[in-house]
Amino acid sequence: MKGRDFGHHLGLPRALSGLPLSPLVASYGELVAAQHALGLRHLGEALLPPGTGGLSVLDGVYVPSGGRGRRRVDVAFLEDLARAPTPTAGLARLLAEEQRQDPQAVRRVVLYQLIGLLQDRPAKERPHTAAQLGVHADEIGGLVAAARLRPHLDRGERQAAESLAGAWEQHRLHRVRTLLERLPHGTDDPALRSLRNGLALRFAVVDGALLAARRAERDRDTETVGAEYLRALREVADDRRALRGLVRAHRPRTGEPAALDAELGLDHVRLTWDETGSDDGWRLLCLHRDERGAPAVREVAARDEALVLGSTVRYAALPLREGLVDGPPLVSHRLLLAPEVESLTLTDGPERIEGAWKRPPGATDVTVERTGPDATDGRLTLRSEGFTATDLPPGRHTVRVVCHYRTPGGQPVASPGVRATRTVHPWPSPVRTLTARPEGDAVRFAWTGAEEGDVRLVEWPGEVPAPGAELRTRDLPAGLGWPERDGALRPPPGLSVRVAAVAVLGERALAGPAVDVEVLRPVTGLAARRLPGGEAEVSLDWPGDTPHLRVSWDSGERSVTAHAYRRGGLRLAVGPRAVRVRVAAAPQVPGAVVVVPDAAEVLLPPDTAIGYQLVRAPRRLLGRGRPLLRVTLSAPEGGEQDDAPEFVCVARSGTLRPRSAADGTTLLRIPGTDLLRLGTVEQELPAAPCPAPYTLRGFLLGEHAASVRLEEPSPATLVVR
Repeated sequence: MKGRDFGHHLGLPRALSGLPLSPLVASYGELVAAQHALGLRHLGEALLPPGTGGLSVLDGVYVPSGGRGRRRVDVAFLEDLARAPTPTAGLARLLAEEQRQDPQAVRRVVLYQLIGLLQDRPAKERPHTAAQLGVHADEIGGLVAAARLRPHLDRGERQAAESLAGAWEQHRLHRVRTLLERLPHGTDDPALRSLRNGLALRFAVVDGALLAARRAERDRDTETVGAEYLRALREVADDRRALRGLVRAHRPRTGEPAALDAELGLDHVRLTWDETGSDDGWRLLCLHRDERGAPAVREVAARDEALVLGSTVRYAALPLREGLVDGPPLVSHRLLLAPEVESLTLTDGPERIEGAWKRPPGATDVTVERTGPDATDGRLTLRSEGFTATDLPPGRHTVRVVCHYRTPGGQPVASPGVRATRTVHPWPSPVRTLTARPEGDAVRFAWTGAEEGDVRLVEWPGEVPAPGAELRTRDLPAGLGWPERDGALRPPPGLSVRVAAVAVLGERALAGPAVDVEVLRPVTGLAARRLPGGEAEVSLDWPGDTPHLRVSWDSGERSVTAHAYRRGGLRLAVGPRAVRVRVAAAPQVPGAVVVVPDAAEVLLPPDTAIGYQLVRAPRRLLGRGRPLLRVTLSAPEGGEQDDAPEFVCVARSGTLRPRSAADGTTLLRIPGTDLLRLGTVEQELPAAPCPAPYTLRGFLLGEHAASVRLEEPSPATLVVR
C-alpha cells in the first residue's frame, strides 16, 4: 500500500516526514479566492477529471488516467488543463505558474489544505471525510495519520502560515520572522527549515550594512551612508533601522524646500512629489512615534487620512523597482499634525468684525487673538464655527485663530495658527423712522436718525432688506427719481411701491424702515344723463388697469369693478333732485399712503321736464279758431332751475314726424326764460303754415337741452288736418 512509504503501518515515530506546515506560495490568497469562486473544497478538486476520484498526494500529486493508470500533476499537465474550455482553466493557469517556480508547490498546497480539512473533523470521521474529499483509497490511511501527526493550527497560526511566502517575496523579513515565531516549533517541515536558514543569512547581510553605515556616519561620509542603508533596505524591506537611517541621510535641512511636499488639511495629509524618478512606482511611508514614544513606520497612500492628531511625523517616498527600494528617498519636512481652520473669512460691520471658518473635526478647542489700532480688547464672542468681535474702533485689525489638540498621551498641543486682517470702517447711523404724507399729487417724506451719513430713498426690486441690514452702496438701487416740488416728490400715476430709507456713508449703508405708497389714476371723460324713474346713466373713461372705482353722490356710495362696468355700464338711483356725482379710483394696498388726484365729478340738474300738447280750438258760430300749442315746464318740488332750453315747434306736411328741428317749417319758438317764469305758455299756431295735413313735433335747443327731459305726446295727437 502507498501508505507504507510513510511507515504508518510500522508504528515508527516521525515516520511521516515532510508534512507542510505552510503552503509557502506567495499567491496563496489569489488561489484560495479562485477556489472559493468555483465552489471547490480544496485545490486538488480542480485537478481531478469530472466524475472521477482517487487523488494521490503523499508521494507527489497524481490523478487517474486511462483505465487503471495515473498521471503526475506537473507543469505540462497543468498547462493542458489551462487550455481546456472548463471553468477551472483559470485556476489551473495560476497553479502552473507556481509549479514552474517550485516543483513542490502544488503538492505542498494540496497536502496543506487536505490535512487542515481533516483536522477540522473528529478523529473517527476523518477516513470517511478523506474519501469524500476525493483522496485515493490507498492513501486515506496515510493522510489520516498525517492529520494526526502534524500540529493542529488555530486560526492565527493558519493566517501566519499562509502569509509567509508573500512576506518573503516582498523582502519583509522582519515580518517573516514574526510569522515564523507564531507557528508551532519542533516540526520537521523542510521548506520552513530552509526558510529559517535563508533568513539568518539575509539578516547577517543587513547587520553588516548597518554597521558600515554607522561607521560612515561617524566619518561624515554621506555617500557611503546612503548606499549602505539602501543596501540593507533592499535586503530587508521592512528593516526600520535601515529605513530611518536612509531617511535621516536624505532629510531636507531647515529652510530648504523638500522634495516631498506634505500638505496638512482638515482631516488628511496630501503628498505630492515629482514621480518621474521611479520605474516601478513608489512606496510611501509615515515615520512617527507610537503611544509609548517608540519609533514606528506605517505605509500610507498619497492622501493619508489615518492622522494621530497632536503628533509630529515625517513622510518619505521611496522609488521602487521589482518591488524593492531602488534609490534615495524623497523626504518631507517634519509635520505637526495639528490642522488649522479652513476657509477663514472676515467681514466687517459697524464697530464689529465677524469671522467664520471650517473647524477641524479633532480640535478640542479654537481660540482667537486680536490686535488692532487701540489697546482695548473689545468684546469677543466665540462660536464653534466662528466669532464676533464688537466695540472695535475704526482701523486695521489682525486676527490669529489657533486650534488646540491633545496627543494620545493627553498632552496639549496648539497649531501654529492662521492670521488674517480686516479693516473696520466708519458706518452711518441708522434711519430710525420714516413717514410719508400726501400733498395733492405729491408725497412729502420725513425721517429721523442718520445723523452720520446721507439718506437715500429707494425702491427695492425684490424683497426689502430688514431695517439695520448692512449693505454696500454699490449694491443699492438708484434713488426714486421722482420730480420734486417744494420739497415733495411727485410719483407717476398708477404706481404702487414700497419706498425704503437707506443711510449711506461712503461705500457702506444701512437699510432703514419702509412705507407703502399708492398713487391712484385719475378718472376722465365723466358724464351723466337722466333716465326715467329717477335714475341716471354715468359714462367715463376707465383709468387703465385700475380694478375698482368708488362712486359717490349726495345720497349714496358704491364700488364698481372694471368687469361690471364694461359689461353693463353704470346706472345710479339718484332721485329727481339735482345731484353731484363723484368718481375716483379705490385704494388697493392696505396701510399704504394714498396719493389721490382730484376726483372727477359732474353735476346732474334736477329732473326737469318740458311737455307740450296740441289743443284743438273750440267750435264757434263762424267756424273753428286756430289750434293752440300748450308748453309746460315741470320740476321737482323744492328744486331750483336756473336755466332752461329753448322750445321749438316744427311742422312737416304729411303724417311723418319731423326728424330734427331743421326737418320742416318752424311754427313757433318759446324761450327758456319764459318757461322758467310762467311755467306754462300757450300760443296759437300760424294759419296754414304748410299744406294740410301736417304733423307737429317739438325740440329743445341750446346748451341746457341735455339737462332737461322732453316729454312728447302721442304722434297721432300732433297731426293737423
